[in-house]
Amino acid sequence: MKQQTKKEAAFTPLCPVAKRCAGCQMQNLPYKRQLQVKQGRVVRLLGRFHKVSPIIGMDNPLHYRCKIQSAFTSDRSGRILSGVYQSSTGKVVAVDSCLIEDQRAAPVLTAVRGLMREMKLQPYDSATGRGLLRHVLVRVGFFSGQIMVVLVAGTPIFPLKKRFAAELVRRCPQITTVVMNINRDYDGLMLGPSEQVLYGPGAIEDTLCGRRFRISPRSFYQVNPVQTQVLYEKAVELARLDGTQTVLDAYCGTGTIGIVASGQAGQVIGVEQNPDAVKDAVGNARRNGVHNAAFFQGDAGLVMQDLARSGGRLDVVFLDPPRAGADRRFLSSLLKAAPERIVYISCNPDSLARDLQVLRQAYAVQCIQPVDLFPFTNHVECIAALSKR
Repeated sequence: MKQQTKKEAAFTPLCPVAKRCAGCQMQNLPYKRQLQVKQGRVVRLLGRFHKVSPIIGMDNPLHYRCKIQSAFTSDRSGRILSGVYQSSTGKVVAVDSCLIEDQRAAPVLTAVRGLMREMKLQPYDSATGRGLLRHVLVRVGFFSGQIMVVLVAGTPIFPLKKRFAAELVRRCPQITTVVMNINRDYDGLMLGPSEQVLYGPGAIEDTLCGRRFRISPRSFYQVNPVQTQVLYEKAVELARLDGTQTVLDAYCGTGTIGIVASGQAGQVIGVEQNPDAVKDAVGNARRNGVHNAAFFQGDAGLVMQDLARSGGRLDVVFLDPPRAGADRRFLSSLLKAAPERIVYISCNPDSLARDLQVLRQAYAVQCIQPVDLFPFTNHVECIAALSKR
């Protein structure tokens, strides 16, 4: 990142806790300048593969996050606080209103803090094993307006849980479901292995690219629905589907990309390691009346190897791996499967550059399109479209 100009250095962050929170690393830059910085980073990392298209930003880059995670603690006077972990110290920075979180979440968190005070409930203290609440996860259906509240407790002993949930819904009637999750041994993962539905169906639904998706507490669902729609529509466009191709959705999660692409594909095969996500993907396909998509739990690289051995054909592969990128075994299997086109969606330009270096031995990069899914942060999403040489 280039040295700041005097004008940029004088720019006042919109958020009053920006310096202490450090969750939004670009709060000190106007949004137009943020896009310029991200474009420059992508060009430096990926420009050697193909000319980088102009980044697609947001018309309104505020309040875009529909997944809100709030940590609970208390100060020395016993006052209950909720907010985010400070990256440098691990302490909780109290946040009453966040400029990148959906505004429908703030009243819910305020109500939770108020109920805890009234019912004399304390945040969980891992050092002593006392208290109750570790975190609260709020998931908002951007288009549906449905709201899920997940109370993440350090202990299953919560005798007032039904009353707590009922009163929370009374104060915030926009809530459609409340779930209690138990996380006894916090290891960096917010959600524990067991949960209980206290109110409603235990999940919410939202619409993306004209399709309906079920979102459970553990579902992977992009946090910025507005830009995710832009991202997926662009990815499907770059796949050049004509209704006849066999498509593999690797790292398919809950099936979002595969289901969005299914209307323009002959057949979709989705593969995902997480069995809970596969269950959601199957349900999402059924929910949308999609009959040309099948989802499987397993390793996408092995699925491609099996297809190649049996004489099966893959025309297009979508992959949207974690930040670490695709592993070498997967890339090797991908090269052997030799689909006509690859559409690689990446949340990390560094790992994308490494993987494109491997794939370029057999593929030509046709397009690199950055999309800003995370305004005010350092993160940038990219789509790389490749065709077989």
